[in-house]
Amino acid sequence: MATFNVPTREEVSESNQAIFDNLQKGLGFVPNLFATFAHSDTALGDYLTFQNRKSSLSAKEREVINLVVSQVNECAYCLAAHTALGKMNGFSDDQILEIRSGEASFDAKLDALAKFVKDITINRSKPDQGTVDNFLAAGYTKENLVDAIIVIGDKVVSNFLHGATQIPVDFPAAPALSEAAV
Repeated sequence: MATFNVPTREEVSESNQAIFDNLQKGLGFVPNLFATFAHSDTALGDYLTFQNRKSSLSAKEREVINLVVSQVNECAYCLAAHTALGKMNGFSDDQILEIRSGEASFDAKLDALAKFVKDITINRSKPDQGTVDNFLAAGYTKENLVDAIIVIGDKVVSNFLHGATQIPVDFPAAPALSEAAV
């Protein structure tokens, strides 16, 4: 079985070293998953540009997407990171667990988003038309739908990278979600 290391600053290209320095300044550390992107000379910069693009969705809405997609894909790294980010964005522990199950009963609009994201992710790009209609009926726009799909794509990329490399998770572990909730 291939083992993937988390590259250090000294092991990455000059352009990635500059990104590591910016991450260190901004976050106080370089998350292991971001460092793993730096095995490629361009992937880390490309990924961060993709992840940090302007969006019609709020930070809370993007965290709903990140949590649902990471749960569907069973990505321990992203679940841990986005549980922490979800708390920073005002979600409670119970709300985060509910979001991960694909629902948000505490907010009708976020509930429609969570259900849409779970449906489109599980069904590999082909959600039920009723789910799409409910998403739009909840007050989301076609622009929001496109932006939600962009965030889903972003999260699938990071879920897949962790799934393939199994690098160590450097965030507190996300609590287990009961099988019945998934």
